[in-house]
Amino acid sequence: MKIVLIAMLLTVSAFAQSPSSQIALACGPQGINFDVKLDNSQHTVVQPAPGKAQVYFIQDRSLQSFRIGEPVVSMIGIDGAWTGENKNDSYFSVSVEPGEHHVCAHIQPRPIELSHFIAEAGNIYYFRERIIPSAPFGVYLSLNLVDSDEAKYLIATYPLSVSHLKK
Repeated sequence: MKIVLIAMLLTVSAFAQSPSSQIALACGPQGINFDVKLDNSQHTVVQPAPGKAQVYFIQDRSLQSFRIGEPVVSMIGIDGAWTGENKNDSYFSVSVEPGEHHVCAHIQPRPIELSHFIAEAGNIYYFRERIIPSAPFGVYLSLNLVDSDEAKYLIATYPLSVSHLKK
């Protein structure tokens, strides 16, 4: 009986998490900004460091739907910390420890897209941020794991996003 009661309490607490707690689990704190530069000379996939996994984030926007010169910037967070930004069809990667990770993609002033994955040492994971114009927010954001062949094609096509925290 005690085991059933404990299981019920754990289940209820899992469902009681609010959307804001899920955002806090994945995204970083408010007020963080990056300087972003695009490097067209980088188009390679980096192998994970020993004992780590490598995660790529590829921004893919519909060029036909945005005015020329209008930037689309997306911030990426992992496990409650911002890791970088993509801008105008670009990519970057980060190294992570093995285990479960919570991911956040965010475009100002809204949409937020959340995902999670379990990283294994030595593996490479690819997330694609698809940005598509839509009402009422102006854009629709989708964040999904993507096949390695598709990801490598996009990485070969898009520049590397190099972002640093603004001071």
